[in-house]
This record gives sequence, C-alpha cells and structure tokens, in this order.
Amino acid sequence: MTTTDDYASYIASLPRVLAGAAALYRDAAGRVLLVEPNYREGWALPGGTVESDRGESPRTAARRESAEEIGVDVPLGRLLAVDWTIGPDRPPLVAYLYDGGVLDEARLASIRLQEEELLSWRMVEPAELTAYLPGALGRRAQEAYRVLQSREGTAELENGRRPVTP
Repeated sequence: MTTTDDYASYIASLPRVLAGAAALYRDAAGRVLLVEPNYREGWALPGGTVESDRGESPRTAARRESAEEIGVDVPLGRLLAVDWTIGPDRPPLVAYLYDGGVLDEARLASIRLQEEELLSWRMVEPAELTAYLPGALGRRAQEAYRVLQSREGTAELENGRRPVTP
C-alpha cells in the first residue's frame, strides 16, 4: 500500500517542466505585435509564465500576462501552437501560443506598457518574425501565423519546428 508520504516523494522526484503562454496579436495589415523586455536582449510576444501553483491554465496565463504587460485584456482565440523546447541552463519548456485577434487602431493606441518589464512595442511583418524573435520563439511565431492563415489545426512543435513523423 502506498502512503501519502510515498506519493509526495514520488511527485517531488518527477522531472521539472516549465510552462509559458503567449498571444499572437495582429493589426489590420496582418503585422504582429512584439514587445521589448528590459530584462534580456531582443523582442518577445506578450505572454509569460503559467502560474500553475495558483491553478492557472495556459489560456488564462496568456490573457493575464497580456493585460499586465500591454493593457490588452480580450478573450483569446484558438490555440495555434504548442512547442516543446529544450534550452541551456533551464528545464524543458512547453509553450502555448494563442490567437490574440486583430487589434484595431483604437486598441493599439491604448497600449500601456508594464514599465517594470517592458521598454517598447512594435508591429512587425510576419516574414520578419525570426529576425526579431530568437530561436524557437521566432520559428514558433511564424508557424503559428502560418497555421492562423491556413486555418489548419494546432501546430505541434519541438524547438519551433514540426517534428519528423514516420
């Protein structure tokens, strides 16, 4: 018979996996909204860590992070991509990317950056995403945009690429 202590020890021994969630917001011209963090080089999509210890789902995290980071709090659309990424100096990450929808001029003009984390924002052509977003994040964003345009189902990715299947 398994005791509560045995079960707790087993759970504590399991590998650690991080979870993140973001939204792909666009303007009427189809450009993608990126944010510039102040805590690292480069650009990112609005989003962040899923607070699973608080019972938060990836969808809820993407919406919460968007509201905190850029002041945009709108219901998110469908899940565009799920990406399993392995990175140096961190546990594996499963990243969820949702359709944030098209932001009209008034919504774009109302963006207010979270000054504790962000320096600026900009709209970028989809073809330029990998130039602004590093590694798997850039590939993930481009693949999600492609899925959105093609109306395909959710993309399953590994390090931003579709896995090779037999």
